[in-house]
Amino acid sequence: MNYPVTPDGRYMVVRGRLWRVSNPHLSEDKRESYVKSLMSARREVKAAKSANDDARLKAARDSVHAAKVALGERGPVWWDDGAKDFNRYLAKNTPYCEWYQQLGKSKE
Repeated sequence: MNYPVTPDGRYMVVRGRLWRVSNPHLSEDKRESYVKSLMSARREVKAAKSANDDARLKAARDSVHAAKVALGERGPVWWDDGAKDFNRYLAKNTPYCEWYQQLGKSKE
């Protein structure tokens, strides 16, 4: 699925909410490695849920979080201009509101 990306390239919009995109400054090798780790961790989350194993699930979720931090989708922001992080905010409640409304998606 192709989601709209903010003009500054920092977020994509999914169902009206901003989600930080991966750091575009990562090398392709690093990005690929982190994505592989993320996918593996997500599979482990699914397996842990199926096994009803709470300790395994916590470890798997911690691995998902670590991969997302490495990708720049969570944790410290990857940009350096001091701009506030609007990750997980509704687009309509951010400085991206006008841009988002112009997409015709503001009622999602």
